[in-house]
Amino acid sequence: MQTLSRVLQLEEGKDNGISVRTGQYKSFRPKLLLLLGLFLAVVVTIFIISVSTIKYTGLQNVVTTFVPCREDESNSLGKWIQPPPGVLMHNMTDEELLWRASFWPRRKGYPFKRVPKIAFMFLTKGPLPLASLWERFLKGHKGLYSVYVHPDPSFTAKFPADSVFYKRQIPSQIAEWGRMTMCDAEKRLLANALLDISNEWFVLVSESCIPLYNFTTIYSYLSGSKHSFMGAVDDPGPFGRGRYNLHMEPEVPITKWRKGPQWFEVDRDLAATIVEDTLYHHKFREFCRPACYSDEHYFPTMLTIEKPTALANRSVTWTDWSRGGPHPATFGWSDITEDFFGKIFQGTNCIYNGRNTSMCYLFARKFAPSALEPLLHIAPKILGF
Repeated sequence: MQTLSRVLQLEEGKDNGISVRTGQYKSFRPKLLLLLGLFLAVVVTIFIISVSTIKYTGLQNVVTTFVPCREDESNSLGKWIQPPPGVLMHNMTDEELLWRASFWPRRKGYPFKRVPKIAFMFLTKGPLPLASLWERFLKGHKGLYSVYVHPDPSFTAKFPADSVFYKRQIPSQIAEWGRMTMCDAEKRLLANALLDISNEWFVLVSESCIPLYNFTTIYSYLSGSKHSFMGAVDDPGPFGRGRYNLHMEPEVPITKWRKGPQWFEVDRDLAATIVEDTLYHHKFREFCRPACYSDEHYFPTMLTIEKPTALANRSVTWTDWSRGGPHPATFGWSDITEDFFGKIFQGTNCIYNGRNTSMCYLFARKFAPSALEPLLHIAPKILGF
């Protein structure tokens, strides 16, 4: 009986314990619901504050800015066919620039609509006194040309924002007449222009050069030519082969030694050939020093060796050497007449795409700053712009 009594007590205690715990749970439920309600209220309050902050503080713009990142365009075709922004004032060294510019497509044709352009490369000492004439020449032809200016590094060009020369100055270095630094400046211009894949023809001019025809005529002449225009003459005299150094062999044999004017026009293939060269550049730097003038021999000789059939073997820039001396004649105010230009346009014959033509020169030099006003006056009638 005692045992049975204990069991009953335990069972009664067990039931009582269960009853106590159930009462505890019932008293805890309202507290839990209260805590959950407070938590939801805090979450809703934070959400409302966040939305208000985005709306009234402008952070919505930040969110919008990050959305396009889902569509990564870094590997799109546009990356390769458009020059990067601010390309003209980059921080590349010459070695980096020439290496980068030596990339060009090997496959014929383009998988996009490409409008070929003329790259006008101005190799100057400083200011461009004839800029107004070039502005008029290029007006109305945006998208068909590019402009690059290589001045002395101490000079900073200042043109208005609507000028074709505005922010077209490239990183430059000192260029010495008759030395390889002059050729380096020309290669620097070519390399910068090659970064724009739309540039197809590359024309080297100076601050004293002028166009002799309107833009449409010059564009048609260059685009229709089967050759590039660079003089490359085998001159047996003291100012030709007489400047040759036997240390140039075997890479540069005397039979391939050529001379030509500094001012040239080349197509994209020849421009890339010039930029990628290291072999001939070394030879000329070491063994062509005054009285051997590398700017008259380096490019004509190299291209005669590498791409002889691509050259028309003549320049399209007219100069007057009739007065003698190491430099051509310079023309000022009093020289600018219709008769003066008549002598340039007439009395010359050359070969263009295998046929004789009297249209041999597209540009002329050297013109002094004083020639600008009469040139602007006579240009509509004589030059066609």
